[in-house]
Amino acid sequence: MKLFACLNDAENSEIWGRSVNQSDFFFFSGYYVLFAVLFALGFFFHFLIISFLFPFPFFSVKETPAYTLPYSIRVLFESSVRNCDGFLVKEADAMNILDWKTKQSHVEVPFCPARVVLQDFTGIPAMVDFAAMREAVRNAGGDPVKVNPACPTDLTVDHSLQIDFSKCAIQNAPNPGGGEQKPLARLSPLKPPLRKPPPCRGQSGGQSGCRGSCGAGEAGRSSGAFSAQIENTPILCPFHLRPVPEPETVLKNQEMEFGRNRERLQFFKWSSKVFENISIIPPETGMAHQVNLEYLSRVVFDVKDLLHPDSVVGTDSHTTMVNGLGILGWGVGGIEAEAVMLGMPLSLPLPHVVGCELTGTANPLATSIDIVLSVTKHLRQADVAGKFVEFFGSGVSQLSVADRTTIANMCPEYGAILSFFPVDNVTLKHLKHAGFDKAKLEVTEAYLKTVKLFRSDESSSREPEYSQVVQVSLDSIIPYVSGPKRSQDRVAVNNMKSDFQACLNEKSGVKGFQVAAEKQNDTVPVQYEGNEYKLSHGCVVIAAVISCTNNCNPSVMLAAGLLAKKAVEAGLAVKPYIRTSLSPGSGMVTHYLSSSGVLPYLSKLGFEVVGYGCSTCVGNTAPLPEAIRNAIKQGEIIACGVLSGTKNFEGRLCDCVRANYLASPPLVVAYAIAGTVRIDFDSEPLGTGFNGKSIYLRDIWPTRQELHTVEEECVISSMFRELKEKMEKGNKRWNLLEAPESTLFPWDLKSTYIRCPSFFDKLVTAAPAAVENAHVLLFLGDSVTTDHISPAGSIARSSAAAKYLSSKGLTPREFNSYGARRGNDAVMTRGTFANIKLLNKFIGKPAPKTVHFPSGQTLDVFEAAELYQKEGIPVIILAGKKYGLGSSRDWAAKGPFLLGVKAVLAESYEKVHRSQLIGIGIAPLQFRPGENPTTLGLTGREQFSIMFPPDLSPRMTLDVKTSTGKVFSVIALFENSMEITLYKNGGSLNFVARRFL
Repeated sequence: MKLFACLNDAENSEIWGRSVNQSDFFFFSGYYVLFAVLFALGFFFHFLIISFLFPFPFFSVKETPAYTLPYSIRVLFESSVRNCDGFLVKEADAMNILDWKTKQSHVEVPFCPARVVLQDFTGIPAMVDFAAMREAVRNAGGDPVKVNPACPTDLTVDHSLQIDFSKCAIQNAPNPGGGEQKPLARLSPLKPPLRKPPPCRGQSGGQSGCRGSCGAGEAGRSSGAFSAQIENTPILCPFHLRPVPEPETVLKNQEMEFGRNRERLQFFKWSSKVFENISIIPPETGMAHQVNLEYLSRVVFDVKDLLHPDSVVGTDSHTTMVNGLGILGWGVGGIEAEAVMLGMPLSLPLPHVVGCELTGTANPLATSIDIVLSVTKHLRQADVAGKFVEFFGSGVSQLSVADRTTIANMCPEYGAILSFFPVDNVTLKHLKHAGFDKAKLEVTEAYLKTVKLFRSDESSSREPEYSQVVQVSLDSIIPYVSGPKRSQDRVAVNNMKSDFQACLNEKSGVKGFQVAAEKQNDTVPVQYEGNEYKLSHGCVVIAAVISCTNNCNPSVMLAAGLLAKKAVEAGLAVKPYIRTSLSPGSGMVTHYLSSSGVLPYLSKLGFEVVGYGCSTCVGNTAPLPEAIRNAIKQGEIIACGVLSGTKNFEGRLCDCVRANYLASPPLVVAYAIAGTVRIDFDSEPLGTGFNGKSIYLRDIWPTRQELHTVEEECVISSMFRELKEKMEKGNKRWNLLEAPESTLFPWDLKSTYIRCPSFFDKLVTAAPAAVENAHVLLFLGDSVTTDHISPAGSIARSSAAAKYLSSKGLTPREFNSYGARRGNDAVMTRGTFANIKLLNKFIGKPAPKTVHFPSGQTLDVFEAAELYQKEGIPVIILAGKKYGLGSSRDWAAKGPFLLGVKAVLAESYEKVHRSQLIGIGIAPLQFRPGENPTTLGLTGREQFSIMFPPDLSPRMTLDVKTSTGKVFSVIALFENSMEITLYKNGGSLNFVARRFL
């Protein structure tokens, strides 16, 4: 290999005795690797002489200056050099990356990330596949013990939490243990539990760092005495998981989580025992991307005295959060993640890199969420889909790491692969704050500067060259929300009232609800807890401060807490029927909310801690009170949910809540207090406080100085240390959980959670089979999301999955969610296209239904697909633009495969989903530019035949014939020969499994 050398300043020469051996694969040719073991400070000048006498034949430093490459591309280059084996990663790959300026988007390059992160919804099917692969290898005569992850993998059990208990009432909780279920007493924010609370885990479990009493004292209910009493509330122990205001709520939710998910958790624990290179982070710890940021991130890996950059891919779409810390990472599907776990590189087109220049200073009222939504708008307009985004400019240094991670976390919503903030002095200060010891920080800084991965704030430093530059002025950013149905539809807060009015007027669509003018001011009276309320269009019924984007950023979470404090002190309250919740991503968030003194005020307004994990975000919201649901349906009210997350698809939160808005945590609290989104905060009060005084948002909005002061006092390095200690020790429930230790998993044929899938039944290679006389299973429109294809929320009682579970003797209370049952292919296949908001053109209205054309019956999608398979008829899917939008979800590809889908014909695809289809063996076909089913006159009732030639090549044009005689051409969206190889092998899982034979 002929790679460039970089000579360093004399001030860096002191680190060469160690770091050259750690980074030689980054800057030195194979020729110099021979000298690496001798490379110490005393040999430095020898190297200069040899370099002078034996110059590189292909290029020199002057011809290819390293500093012109974007920082993210430098990480790709380092990985290609370090992992070059001449087979999976070749010398030419490294040379192509180095020649990025001319080769971008023209070549495919491999990338071997340093590690993999899984969350349990996508992690359990991955681990089930590994267990099934062991079974298949054993059956084929191989050694199943060899089937292990080759890449370090961390799996966080974080998506199984559901809100069974909350502020409003103890809900009609599931009773998985059977028997008579006694009604539970209502919990109130200030009323202590009737039973004596257990001792702090800091006392009983050896947990250190308890900062105060964990008991809740008596507290009255009078508003006049409330402030004085709340000031004397003991500080919450950071990790005893019992918030003072309602100590039973978290424990009850966790008990339900362990009860309903016991089989899954036992499987995870078995995986942690028998598989090498895998670690399981148990429930009650935190969100996958949060844990990834706070605990798993290394920034620089140090393995056997070899330093290299940290990088990661994860099955959570918000893995991109770590890019705010200078760690290259993005979300992939479970199929790709499994391939990486088995030692295969990811293959990606050498990406365009969009430089996003940030200038100016944000408005004091603008939060990180406002900045995110503004950047989202600019980058969507710049068409960054499938590209890297890299931030630079004077404004970058004004953003904290928390701000950066919030921006990077949102990047899937504007379509980029990742959004990268190179490591700089701000990052180093954060790492010191987070508990990195001095020696590690010094090595990290020296290494990153040596290999040109450190961004300098000096004005004289040269910025890299980018494919294009997008400029965003922070000065122009004002508070926004996003909705009512899509995250990219921003609405300025001061225009919210008029925009919602426009949504009522517009025809049904991505924004409109088409409410008749004479009904737009209708109100529906409802009795709730002895009081009468009136619901109207725009009323808020769900308000959730959840974990997806905000808890890593203390400023926005503390802003919500300080706003709550000021609101309570002013005499404001939240109507009791509004389903409010606070779901932090980790105990660290609870810690600083508690130690800052704002947690009791949040609870007073209903935002109590309900647990640690995905809840409202993935549709695990507790049902609304029946009286409220009935009133909404009776009056056809456009009710609203407001949440501080990233997903607001229609029907995701609740089937009767049609408008959902994404907002910053303080605005979530503000809208909950107002009780409606039809409010102009500038001219209308939030409510009436003490003595009948009107209270406006500006009266209780915390200033930046207040936030800065509280953040400095409360967000301290000890929180990071305590979080790590908690994660390393686990918890009592997990530690006592029993699990088998056999090499092969003992499948329980009666289990409804874990089942051996059929993906490895045929480990053979074959030419692509023709698709002949296929019927269209579904005829879909634009922006079909992975949530439409494979929902993650609750299982509807009338669905095919519900019928299956009922046949196994389960009651509706025991159904759990689709996400929790991803280890059972029988449930997930029946749940494919089971979203209640799926719009199939054959049906004409939202419903998980389709037409079985041979019989003319309208059936559940699964039932129709099952009939087609019994008849030996292949099926395809017709779709519009951006098919597979949203979270990467492997079952969005696995499910259609098991339904018998052979190909998808769409106008365009979300990149990750396209690769997932190939990875499971489904052909992604694209209509030619300007063509679609409408222009081609397709009704979807025809039968389709597609021929795949033996010499299939990337982006080859194929002919499609219909039963009506029409012939048209489509593009086979295989981007490289590797994807074609995977498709011929029946997908990546089968391809990798054969390597063990």
